[in-house]
Amino acid sequence: MHNSLAGVSMNASKSSLGDRIAELRLRRNLTQEQLSASSDLSVDVIRKLEQNRRKTARLTSINALARALDTEPSYLVGQPTTFEIGETEDSLPSVLALRQAVSPVADILGGDLDPEDPPSITELRDSLRSTEVIRREGRMGEIGALLPQLIRDARLAAHAYTGADAAAANSVLAVAYQVAATTLTALGKEDAAFTAMERSLVAIRQCDDPNLETLSASTLSWVFTKQGRLADAEQVALARAQQIEPGFRSSPEDLALWGVLLLRAATAAVRQKKYDTVNQLLRMAKGAAESMGEDLDVYATPFGPTNAGIAKVNFLVEMEQSDEAVRSARSIPNLASLPPTWRARFHVDRALAYNELGKDRASESALLLAEGDAPEWMRYHSTSRRLVEELRGRASRRDAVLGLADRLGLVG
Repeated sequence: MHNSLAGVSMNASKSSLGDRIAELRLRRNLTQEQLSASSDLSVDVIRKLEQNRRKTARLTSINALARALDTEPSYLVGQPTTFEIGETEDSLPSVLALRQAVSPVADILGGDLDPEDPPSITELRDSLRSTEVIRREGRMGEIGALLPQLIRDARLAAHAYTGADAAAANSVLAVAYQVAATTLTALGKEDAAFTAMERSLVAIRQCDDPNLETLSASTLSWVFTKQGRLADAEQVALARAQQIEPGFRSSPEDLALWGVLLLRAATAAVRQKKYDTVNQLLRMAKGAAESMGEDLDVYATPFGPTNAGIAKVNFLVEMEQSDEAVRSARSIPNLASLPPTWRARFHVDRALAYNELGKDRASESALLLAEGDAPEWMRYHSTSRRLVEELRGRASRRDAVLGLADRLGLVG
Protein backbone atom coordinates (compact mmCIF):
# COMPACT_ATOMS: atom_id res chain seq x y z
CA MET A 1 0.00 0.00 0.00
CA HIS A 2 1.18 3.55 -0.74
CA ASN A 3 0.76 5.95 2.17
CA SER A 4 1.69 8.85 -0.09
CA LEU A 5 1.98 9.40 -3.81
CA ALA A 6 4.91 11.27 -5.30
CA GLY A 7 3.73 13.98 -7.63
CA VAL A 8 0.11 14.02 -6.49
CA SER A 9 -0.77 17.67 -6.69
CA MET A 10 -4.32 17.51 -5.46
CA ASN A 11 -5.00 18.33 -1.80
CA ALA A 12 -6.86 15.29 -0.47
CA SER A 13 -8.68 17.33 2.15
CA LYS A 14 -10.10 19.75 -0.43
CA SER A 15 -10.87 17.45 -3.37
CA SER A 16 -13.82 15.08 -3.49
CA LEU A 17 -13.90 11.30 -3.27
CA GLY A 18 -14.56 11.18 -7.01
CA ASP A 19 -11.69 13.56 -7.78
CA ARG A 20 -9.25 11.34 -5.91
CA ILE A 21 -10.55 8.19 -7.61
CA ALA A 22 -10.20 9.79 -11.04
CA GLU A 23 -6.71 11.13 -10.38
CA LEU A 24 -5.41 7.81 -9.06
CA ARG A 25 -7.08 5.87 -11.87
CA LEU A 26 -5.33 8.03 -14.45
CA ARG A 27 -1.99 7.71 -12.66
CA ARG A 28 -2.41 3.93 -12.70
CA ASN A 29 -3.23 4.09 -16.46
CA LEU A 30 -6.59 2.43 -15.92
CA THR A 31 -9.80 2.99 -17.81
CA GLN A 32 -13.07 3.18 -15.93
CA GLU A 33 -13.89 -0.24 -17.33
CA GLN A 34 -10.63 -1.71 -16.05
CA LEU A 35 -11.16 -0.18 -12.61
CA SER A 36 -14.67 -1.58 -12.64
CA ALA A 37 -13.37 -5.07 -13.34
CA SER A 38 -10.62 -4.96 -10.70
CA SER A 39 -12.84 -3.47 -7.99
CA ASP A 40 -16.00 -5.44 -8.83
CA LEU A 41 -18.01 -2.20 -8.97
CA SER A 42 -20.16 -1.13 -11.85
CA VAL A 43 -18.84 1.35 -14.40
CA ASP A 44 -21.92 3.45 -13.72
CA VAL A 45 -21.02 3.83 -10.03
CA ILE A 46 -17.41 4.77 -10.86
CA ARG A 47 -18.57 7.25 -13.50
CA LYS A 48 -21.04 8.92 -11.14
CA LEU A 49 -18.39 9.19 -8.42
CA GLU A 50 -15.80 10.67 -10.74
CA GLN A 51 -18.32 13.15 -12.14
CA ASN A 52 -19.33 14.09 -8.58
CA ARG A 53 -22.93 13.15 -9.29
CA ARG A 54 -22.55 10.77 -6.39
CA LYS A 55 -20.66 12.03 -3.31
CA THR A 56 -20.62 8.93 -1.13
CA ALA A 57 -19.84 5.24 -1.40
CA ARG A 58 -20.15 2.33 0.96
CA LEU A 59 -17.07 1.32 2.88
CA THR A 60 -17.11 -2.00 1.05
CA SER A 61 -16.86 -0.06 -2.21
CA ILE A 62 -14.19 2.27 -0.86
CA ASN A 63 -12.08 -0.66 0.29
CA ALA A 64 -12.48 -2.36 -3.08
CA LEU A 65 -11.45 0.82 -4.90
CA ALA A 66 -8.49 1.32 -2.57
CA ARG A 67 -7.23 -2.19 -3.30
CA ALA A 68 -7.68 -1.73 -7.03
CA LEU A 69 -5.91 1.65 -6.97
CA ASP A 70 -3.19 0.51 -4.54
CA THR A 71 -3.81 3.18 -1.94
CA GLU A 72 -5.16 3.56 1.59
CA PRO A 73 -8.92 3.89 2.12
CA SER A 74 -8.17 6.97 4.25
CA TYR A 75 -6.63 8.71 1.23
CA LEU A 76 -9.71 8.10 -0.90
CA VAL A 77 -12.14 9.41 1.70
CA GLY A 78 -9.99 12.45 2.39
CA GLN A 79 -10.04 12.28 6.18
CA PRO A 80 -8.85 15.37 8.05
CA THR A 81 -5.26 14.53 8.98
CA THR A 82 -4.57 17.02 11.72
CA PHE A 83 -6.32 18.35 14.77
CA GLU A 84 -8.03 21.69 14.34
CA ILE A 85 -9.10 22.44 17.90
CA GLY A 86 -7.48 25.18 19.97
CA GLU A 87 -7.57 28.92 20.35
CA THR A 88 -3.88 29.74 19.88
CA GLU A 89 -1.06 28.28 17.87
CA ASP A 90 0.75 27.29 21.08
CA SER A 91 -2.26 25.33 22.38
CA LEU A 92 -3.02 23.65 19.07
CA PRO A 93 -2.68 19.87 19.48
CA SER A 94 -1.39 18.02 16.45
CA VAL A 95 -0.58 14.66 14.98
CA LEU A 96 3.07 15.64 15.28
CA ALA A 97 2.85 15.57 19.09
CA LEU A 98 1.47 12.03 18.99
CA ARG A 99 4.15 10.93 16.53
CA GLN A 100 6.86 12.34 18.80
CA ALA A 101 5.41 10.57 21.83
CA VAL A 102 5.12 7.23 20.01
CA SER A 103 8.55 7.47 18.33
CA PRO A 104 10.72 9.83 20.43
CA VAL A 105 14.08 10.87 19.09
CA ALA A 106 15.67 9.62 22.34
CA ASP A 107 15.04 6.08 21.11
CA ILE A 108 17.48 6.77 18.27
CA LEU A 109 20.00 9.12 19.87
CA GLY A 110 19.88 7.75 23.39
CA GLY A 111 19.92 9.85 26.54
CA ASP A 112 17.74 10.25 29.58
CA LEU A 113 13.99 9.94 29.24
CA ASP A 114 13.12 12.75 31.63
CA PRO A 115 14.91 14.50 34.49
CA GLU A 116 11.77 14.56 36.64
CA ASP A 117 10.58 11.91 39.07
CA PRO A 118 8.12 9.42 37.56
CA PRO A 119 4.42 9.69 38.44
CA SER A 120 2.92 7.17 40.82
CA ILE A 121 0.95 4.18 39.54
CA THR A 122 -2.22 5.70 41.00
CA GLU A 123 -1.60 8.93 39.10
CA LEU A 124 -0.98 7.03 35.88
CA ARG A 125 -4.18 5.03 36.23
CA ASP A 126 -6.20 8.15 36.99
CA SER A 127 -4.77 9.85 33.90
CA LEU A 128 -5.63 6.83 31.76
CA ARG A 129 -9.22 6.77 33.03
CA SER A 130 -9.68 10.44 32.24
CA THR A 131 -8.30 9.88 28.75
CA GLU A 132 -10.75 7.01 28.19
CA VAL A 133 -13.67 9.24 29.17
CA ILE A 134 -12.51 11.90 26.71
CA ARG A 135 -12.13 9.30 23.98
CA ARG A 136 -15.64 7.87 24.50
CA GLU A 137 -17.03 11.38 24.17
CA GLY A 138 -15.06 12.02 20.97
CA ARG A 139 -13.23 15.11 22.25
CA MET A 140 -10.43 14.78 19.71
CA GLY A 141 -8.59 17.98 20.57
CA GLU A 142 -8.25 17.01 24.22
CA ILE A 143 -7.00 13.56 23.28
CA GLY A 144 -4.32 15.16 21.13
CA ALA A 145 -3.32 17.44 23.99
CA LEU A 146 -3.29 14.92 26.85
CA LEU A 147 -2.29 11.60 25.32
CA PRO A 148 1.33 12.46 24.39
CA GLN A 149 2.08 13.40 27.99
CA LEU A 150 0.42 10.23 29.30
CA ILE A 151 2.63 8.15 27.02
CA ARG A 152 5.76 9.98 28.19
CA ASP A 153 4.77 9.61 31.84
CA ALA A 154 4.04 5.90 31.48
CA ARG A 155 7.32 5.31 29.62
CA LEU A 156 9.22 7.09 32.38
CA ALA A 157 7.52 5.05 35.10
CA ALA A 158 8.03 1.76 33.24
CA HIS A 159 11.78 2.45 33.03
CA ALA A 160 12.13 3.80 36.57
CA TYR A 161 10.18 1.20 38.52
CA THR A 162 10.80 -2.48 39.12
CA GLY A 163 8.66 -5.48 39.98
CA ALA A 164 4.92 -5.03 40.33
CA ASP A 165 5.07 -1.26 39.82
CA ALA A 166 6.94 -1.67 36.52
CA ALA A 167 4.35 -4.20 35.34
CA ALA A 168 1.51 -1.83 36.29
CA ALA A 169 3.20 1.07 34.47
CA ASN A 170 3.60 -1.08 31.38
CA SER A 171 -0.12 -1.92 31.51
CA VAL A 172 -0.97 1.79 31.38
CA LEU A 173 1.61 2.33 28.65
CA ALA A 174 0.22 -0.52 26.54
CA VAL A 175 -3.30 0.92 26.64
CA ALA A 176 -2.06 4.47 26.01
CA TYR A 177 -0.24 3.30 22.89
CA GLN A 178 -3.45 1.63 21.69
CA VAL A 179 -5.44 4.82 22.24
CA ALA A 180 -2.77 6.58 20.18
CA ALA A 181 -3.15 3.92 17.47
CA THR A 182 -6.91 4.37 17.22
CA THR A 183 -6.60 8.17 17.24
CA LEU A 184 -3.91 8.21 14.56
CA THR A 185 -5.87 5.75 12.44
CA ALA A 186 -9.00 7.89 12.69
CA LEU A 187 -6.92 10.74 11.26
CA GLY A 188 -5.61 8.65 8.38
CA LYS A 189 -2.11 8.12 9.83
CA GLU A 190 -2.06 4.33 9.69
CA ASP A 191 1.74 4.12 9.50
CA ALA A 192 2.15 5.85 12.86
CA ALA A 193 -0.76 3.83 14.24
CA PHE A 194 0.99 0.58 13.38
CA THR A 195 4.16 1.79 15.14
CA ALA A 196 2.05 2.57 18.21
CA MET A 197 0.65 -0.96 18.11
CA GLU A 198 4.16 -2.43 17.91
CA ARG A 199 5.13 -0.39 20.98
CA SER A 200 1.98 -1.57 22.76
CA LEU A 201 2.83 -5.22 22.15
CA VAL A 202 6.30 -4.70 23.64
CA ALA A 203 4.72 -3.16 26.76
CA ILE A 204 2.17 -5.98 27.01
CA ARG A 205 4.95 -8.54 27.32
CA GLN A 206 6.04 -6.74 30.49
CA CYS A 207 2.64 -5.86 31.99
CA ASP A 208 0.38 -7.32 34.68
CA ASP A 209 -2.93 -7.47 32.79
CA PRO A 210 -3.68 -10.73 30.93
CA ASN A 211 -6.54 -9.16 29.00
CA LEU A 212 -4.39 -6.60 27.21
CA GLU A 213 -3.28 -9.13 24.60
CA THR A 214 -6.94 -9.55 23.65
CA LEU A 215 -7.40 -5.79 23.59
CA SER A 216 -4.39 -5.46 21.30
CA ALA A 217 -5.85 -7.99 18.86
CA SER A 218 -9.08 -5.98 18.75
CA THR A 219 -7.24 -2.70 18.18
CA LEU A 220 -4.89 -4.17 15.59
CA SER A 221 -7.85 -5.64 13.73
CA TRP A 222 -9.43 -2.20 13.60
CA VAL A 223 -6.20 -0.59 12.36
CA PHE A 224 -5.88 -3.23 9.64
CA THR A 225 -9.50 -2.64 8.64
CA LYS A 226 -8.90 1.08 8.27
CA GLN A 227 -5.80 0.30 6.20
CA GLY A 228 -7.86 -1.85 3.86
CA ARG A 229 -6.03 -5.00 5.02
CA LEU A 230 -9.35 -6.76 5.51
CA ALA A 231 -8.22 -10.39 5.42
CA ASP A 232 -5.51 -9.59 7.99
CA ALA A 233 -8.03 -7.78 10.17
CA GLU A 234 -10.40 -10.72 10.11
CA GLN A 235 -7.62 -13.23 10.79
CA VAL A 236 -6.18 -11.32 13.77
CA ALA A 237 -9.58 -10.99 15.46
CA LEU A 238 -10.68 -14.56 14.82
CA ALA A 239 -7.38 -16.10 15.91
CA ARG A 240 -7.56 -14.38 19.27
CA ALA A 241 -11.29 -15.10 19.62
CA GLN A 242 -10.59 -18.82 19.19
CA GLN A 243 -7.88 -18.65 21.84
CA ILE A 244 -10.15 -17.07 24.47
CA GLU A 245 -13.48 -18.68 23.52
CA PRO A 246 -15.54 -18.60 26.74
CA GLY A 247 -17.30 -21.46 28.46
CA PHE A 248 -20.48 -21.78 30.51
CA ARG A 249 -18.92 -20.28 33.62
CA SER A 250 -17.11 -17.40 31.95
CA SER A 251 -17.38 -13.95 33.48
CA PRO A 252 -19.26 -11.09 31.76
CA GLU A 253 -15.89 -9.44 31.07
CA ASP A 254 -14.63 -12.56 29.27
CA LEU A 255 -17.82 -12.70 27.19
CA ALA A 256 -17.50 -9.00 26.36
CA LEU A 257 -13.88 -9.33 25.20
CA TRP A 258 -14.81 -12.29 23.03
CA GLY A 259 -17.84 -10.49 21.64
CA VAL A 260 -15.82 -7.41 20.71
CA LEU A 261 -13.40 -9.61 18.74
CA LEU A 262 -16.29 -11.24 16.88
CA LEU A 263 -17.65 -7.84 15.88
CA ARG A 264 -14.19 -6.71 14.74
CA ALA A 265 -13.91 -9.80 12.55
CA ALA A 266 -17.43 -9.23 11.21
CA THR A 267 -16.55 -5.63 10.33
CA ALA A 268 -13.66 -6.86 8.20
CA ALA A 269 -15.80 -9.63 6.70
CA VAL A 270 -18.66 -7.35 5.68
CA ARG A 271 -16.26 -5.13 3.77
CA GLN A 272 -15.09 -8.22 1.89
CA LYS A 273 -18.75 -9.01 1.13
CA LYS A 274 -18.51 -12.29 3.06
CA TYR A 275 -22.09 -11.96 4.22
CA ASP A 276 -22.56 -15.56 5.42
CA THR A 277 -19.55 -15.11 7.68
CA VAL A 278 -20.94 -11.81 8.93
CA ASN A 279 -24.27 -13.35 9.85
CA GLN A 280 -22.59 -16.27 11.61
CA LEU A 281 -20.32 -14.00 13.65
CA LEU A 282 -23.22 -11.71 14.50
CA ARG A 283 -25.28 -14.67 15.78
CA MET A 284 -22.38 -15.72 18.01
CA ALA A 285 -21.90 -12.19 19.29
CA LYS A 286 -25.62 -11.83 19.96
CA GLY A 287 -25.57 -15.07 21.95
CA ALA A 288 -22.70 -13.77 24.10
CA ALA A 289 -24.51 -10.46 24.59
CA GLU A 290 -27.73 -12.17 25.66
CA SER A 291 -25.78 -14.28 28.15
CA MET A 292 -24.43 -11.07 29.68
CA GLY A 293 -27.86 -9.46 29.92
CA GLU A 294 -26.56 -5.88 29.85
CA ASP A 295 -23.76 -3.90 28.23
CA LEU A 296 -20.38 -3.77 29.93
CA ASP A 297 -17.49 -1.39 29.23
CA VAL A 298 -14.20 -3.22 28.77
CA TYR A 299 -11.27 -0.85 28.34
CA ALA A 300 -13.58 1.96 27.15
CA THR A 301 -15.31 -0.33 24.63
CA PRO A 302 -18.92 -1.36 25.30
CA PHE A 303 -20.32 -4.78 24.53
CA GLY A 304 -23.68 -6.33 25.26
CA PRO A 305 -27.22 -6.43 23.81
CA THR A 306 -27.18 -2.74 22.85
CA ASN A 307 -23.83 -2.74 21.09
CA ALA A 308 -24.62 -6.02 19.33
CA GLY A 309 -27.83 -4.39 18.11
CA ILE A 310 -26.15 -1.32 16.68
CA ALA A 311 -23.49 -3.53 15.09
CA LYS A 312 -26.28 -5.40 13.29
CA VAL A 313 -27.60 -2.10 11.93
CA ASN A 314 -24.12 -1.19 10.71
CA PHE A 315 -23.71 -4.52 8.94
CA LEU A 316 -27.16 -4.26 7.33
CA VAL A 317 -26.22 -0.84 5.95
CA GLU A 318 -22.99 -2.27 4.57
CA MET A 319 -24.90 -5.17 3.00
CA GLU A 320 -27.22 -2.65 1.29
CA GLN A 321 -30.27 -3.82 3.25
CA SER A 322 -31.39 -0.32 4.14
CA ASP A 323 -35.06 -1.15 4.81
CA GLU A 324 -34.07 -3.85 7.30
CA ALA A 325 -31.46 -1.53 8.84
CA VAL A 326 -34.12 1.10 9.54
CA ARG A 327 -36.47 -1.50 11.03
CA SER A 328 -33.72 -2.98 13.21
CA ALA A 329 -32.66 0.47 14.40
CA ARG A 330 -36.10 0.99 15.96
CA SER A 331 -35.67 -1.96 18.32
CA ILE A 332 -32.25 -1.19 19.85
CA PRO A 333 -32.52 -1.53 23.64
CA ASN A 334 -31.13 1.00 26.12
CA LEU A 335 -29.36 3.18 23.54
CA ALA A 336 -28.71 5.91 26.12
CA SER A 337 -26.35 3.56 27.99
CA LEU A 338 -23.75 3.67 25.20
CA PRO A 339 -20.91 6.22 25.05
CA PRO A 340 -21.66 9.32 22.92
CA THR A 341 -19.40 8.29 20.03
CA TRP A 342 -21.13 4.88 19.75
CA ARG A 343 -24.54 6.55 19.69
CA ALA A 344 -23.32 9.04 17.10
CA ARG A 345 -22.02 6.26 14.84
CA PHE A 346 -25.39 4.50 15.17
CA HIS A 347 -27.23 7.65 14.06
CA VAL A 348 -24.84 8.04 11.11
CA ASP A 349 -25.69 4.47 10.06
CA ARG A 350 -29.39 5.37 10.25
CA ALA A 351 -28.68 8.45 8.16
CA LEU A 352 -26.89 6.33 5.54
CA ALA A 353 -29.84 3.94 5.38
CA TYR A 354 -32.35 6.77 4.98
CA ASN A 355 -30.18 8.35 2.30
CA GLU A 356 -30.20 5.11 0.32
CA LEU A 357 -33.97 5.06 0.62
CA GLY A 358 -34.24 8.61 -0.71
CA LYS A 359 -35.47 10.05 2.60
CA ASP A 360 -33.35 13.17 2.89
CA ARG A 361 -35.21 14.74 5.83
CA ALA A 362 -34.96 11.57 7.90
CA SER A 363 -31.27 11.30 7.02
CA GLU A 364 -30.73 14.91 8.03
CA SER A 365 -32.52 14.38 11.36
CA ALA A 366 -30.35 11.35 12.15
CA LEU A 367 -27.19 13.34 11.40
CA LEU A 368 -28.31 16.13 13.72
CA LEU A 369 -28.79 13.56 16.49
CA ALA A 370 -25.27 12.29 15.83
CA GLU A 371 -23.93 15.83 16.06
CA GLY A 372 -25.80 16.34 19.32
CA ASP A 373 -24.12 13.28 20.80
CA ALA A 374 -20.54 13.87 19.59
CA PRO A 375 -20.08 17.17 17.73
CA GLU A 376 -16.28 17.16 17.68
CA TRP A 377 -16.10 13.53 16.59
CA MET A 378 -18.35 14.42 13.63
CA ARG A 379 -15.75 16.86 12.32
CA TYR A 380 -13.24 14.03 11.92
CA HIS A 381 -15.59 11.28 10.77
CA SER A 382 -15.15 11.01 7.02
CA THR A 383 -18.39 9.10 6.34
CA SER A 384 -20.43 11.77 8.12
CA ARG A 385 -18.70 14.54 6.20
CA ARG A 386 -19.29 12.88 2.84
CA LEU A 387 -22.97 12.25 3.58
CA VAL A 388 -23.52 15.84 4.75
CA GLU A 389 -21.86 17.06 1.56
CA GLU A 390 -24.16 14.92 -0.55
CA LEU A 391 -27.30 16.05 1.29
CA ARG A 392 -26.20 19.67 1.05
CA GLY A 393 -26.05 19.34 -2.72
CA ARG A 394 -29.78 18.53 -2.77
CA ALA A 395 -30.87 20.83 0.04
CA SER A 396 -33.09 23.90 -0.08
CA ARG A 397 -32.08 27.13 1.64
CA ARG A 398 -34.05 26.28 4.76
CA ASP A 399 -32.69 22.81 5.36
CA ALA A 400 -30.79 22.34 8.63
CA VAL A 401 -28.11 20.32 6.84
CA LEU A 402 -26.68 23.59 5.51
CA GLY A 403 -25.89 24.74 9.02
CA LEU A 404 -24.48 21.31 9.84
CA ALA A 405 -22.18 21.55 6.81
CA ASP A 406 -20.90 24.90 8.06
CA ARG A 407 -20.28 23.53 11.55
CA LEU A 408 -18.31 20.61 10.07
CA GLY A 409 -16.14 23.05 8.17
CA LEU A 410 -17.26 21.88 4.72
CA VAL A 411 -16.38 24.52 2.15
CA GLY A 412 -18.38 25.23 -0.99
